[in-house]
Amino acid sequence: MRLHLIRLVCAAAALAPFTARAQQDALPPHDALPVKIEIRTPKPGETLRNKTDMAPLAGLAIAGERATNFDVMVVIDVSGSTEYPSGIDVDNDGILGQTERSTTPGVEDTPNTDPDDSILSAEVMAAKSLLGGLDASRVHVGVASFSGEIDPNTGRGVNAANDAMLELPLTADFNAVRGALEAIRLRGASGGTNMQAGVKLALRELAALPGALSQPRANAKKVILFLTDGRPSLPFGLANVEDKEDQLAAIDAASLAKVAGVMLNVYGLGPEAINYPIAASEMAKVTNGTYTPVRVPGDIVSLLSGVSFANVEDVVAVNLTLMEWAGPNDILLLPDGSFKGFVPVRPGMNRIRVSALASDGTRGSTEFDLQFATQGMTSLELAAEQERIRQRTKEIQLRLERDKQEAFRKQERERTLTIGVERGGSTAPAPAPAPSAPSTPTPPAPTIQPR
Repeated sequence: MRLHLIRLVCAAAALAPFTARAQQDALPPHDALPVKIEIRTPKPGETLRNKTDMAPLAGLAIAGERATNFDVMVVIDVSGSTEYPSGIDVDNDGILGQTERSTTPGVEDTPNTDPDDSILSAEVMAAKSLLGGLDASRVHVGVASFSGEIDPNTGRGVNAANDAMLELPLTADFNAVRGALEAIRLRGASGGTNMQAGVKLALRELAALPGALSQPRANAKKVILFLTDGRPSLPFGLANVEDKEDQLAAIDAASLAKVAGVMLNVYGLGPEAINYPIAASEMAKVTNGTYTPVRVPGDIVSLLSGVSFANVEDVVAVNLTLMEWAGPNDILLLPDGSFKGFVPVRPGMNRIRVSALASDGTRGSTEFDLQFATQGMTSLELAAEQERIRQRTKEIQLRLERDKQEAFRKQERERTLTIGVERGGSTAPAPAPAPSAPSTPTPPAPTIQPR
């Protein structure tokens, strides 16, 4: 334990210049500024036309003094266990990958009948989907992977310095990011699970430490999105055993990220994830990030697109002329605080109000006039409108999945609290109530749903 403390103190000293900057970026609640809202669509004086009485709306919600840029490192677990089925048909070929158990002595099981439906494939697909909701002018993305080489004779890790690989430095070129992610998928899964290596490499790039190839921006908020299906089994002891030293190594690495002002959001994939494994959950906790358990690994494809690292929790819109709200799923909030969607309108002038709620409870709103006119549809326009409706339906389905996940997380937190009280020897409290369904916002203030 003392060795871990000494190592942590020394590393923290090396990161001291970042501490002051991180403290400056984190205003105390009583100094929090109102949320600012920039409307990008419609433009001032613009007349919007649509085939239905819904007008497109887009903008940016800013929680803080100014619009925030983000440097994001996506860290992918490529350990051997990620070759197993994800539980969904990732490649949409109509065949669901499964593990086939061998009934013949000496013949190994077939881990996955469709490798393109693996947990690794789901991780890659999730990261690719995330890119669709990011603004490359504000969000730069890098990619890293981690596993752990194992000595077949001893079962222990070797060459720990190479257990994490930088696939792509921070960049605004999302096509390059997609290419790097695809290269990970094609290379496949192997080895143990060295979480410490993955976190430290991502931190190196975000903090511009020696050896970094990225050029992080001084005014950008630093975020690590960490995807893993397991528990740390390296760099200490046997590669198939989670030693306490492995846990501490991963948590120590996250503590260094905290010193540098880096937030770590961890996604635990698989049935064991709901038990809140120590390393993964503590890694997120020490950086004020979030740990999200994903029982069915394939669900990460929809859940990751709902991540928020802009500290904006909800955006709602109302037509004050009609006194009619946009539906709860008509406004889509993206990870970087930008939003897009539709608001109900009538032909002529409409007074629109957009409101936003930040993670610290601060609010903001803006009002503007929107001139709207209807227009007929050609056959091509009708087909395009039908496609838009299909896409919106898909977005609604993704939101419902995220709502279900958040309800589950709340239930698990309450269950954990109940178990803790029972183990303390006191009378067990009544079972925690089941989480209530998300409520529809009611004018005039938006309702926040926990993420």
